[in-house]
Amino acid sequence: MSTENIRIAIQKSGRLSEDSLKLFKECGIKFEAHGSKLRSVSSNFPIEFLFLRDDDIPGYVEDGVADLGVIGLNVLMEQKRKVEIVKELGFSKCRLSLAIPRNEVYTDLSYFNGKSIATSYPNLTDSFLKANGVKAETHEISGSVEIAPSIGLADGICDIVSTGGTLLSNGLKEVAEVFQSQAVLISNKQLSKSKKDLLDKIIFRIDAVQKGQNAKYVVLNASEENIPKIIALLPGMRSPSVVPLAEKGWFSLHSVISENDFWEIIESLRVAGAEGILVLPIEKMIL
Repeated sequence: MSTENIRIAIQKSGRLSEDSLKLFKECGIKFEAHGSKLRSVSSNFPIEFLFLRDDDIPGYVEDGVADLGVIGLNVLMEQKRKVEIVKELGFSKCRLSLAIPRNEVYTDLSYFNGKSIATSYPNLTDSFLKANGVKAETHEISGSVEIAPSIGLADGICDIVSTGGTLLSNGLKEVAEVFQSQAVLISNKQLSKSKKDLLDKIIFRIDAVQKGQNAKYVVLNASEENIPKIIALLPGMRSPSVVPLAEKGWFSLHSVISENDFWEIIESLRVAGAEGILVLPIEKMIL
């Protein structure tokens, strides 16, 4: 019995596209690199990729042309489309921020009262200003927002910031964060039973990849008398595995921990008697 394909819309170019395609390949889904193609069908999973402009993705998912989509949360919230957010993906992180000319004196949000702000995100900007009691005028422009103050179009801007380098190069400074964004997986609200089942399988794979990204497989050697102290420092998914070595009284301990936790306890492990510590990446982790 053939399985109905599920359609997913991906940004056709740019960083979000690259990160999205990398994620699905790490999920074991095989498909051709899209290049100039606008459609690609997986050879080993019932999924079809559509490569679209990011601004078009929420509408395509809402209308059911695509069943799923990967989109920046900022774009989704700006458009206010009726779709389901089914998974935060953790990449393409950025923020929507207010910025003004670098030589301006800024104290607080009251600075913007009576001023004009250029932005490609008028809904998010207006909502933020209203929530903070600021009365400013927004000018919607579709591109090159950073140039608006220098040509007299606006007093400040509200735009996406990643590193802040673009603001700096245009003589601007970031003064207030409006919205935190990252890539999210969205879904049409009317998926069929078979497509919901496929979505569950996709989320299962994404979860396994995400859990593995910040986890490390740790192997270390220790003498028998030091094992209790080390186990207390080195929990595993349940508890560390302890394997006897050829040398009597010595054991190898295997555990899975977060990379951040490892760097916090590395010195404590050494003091407790851990030797020959190996730290290995994990491709996927299923709990």
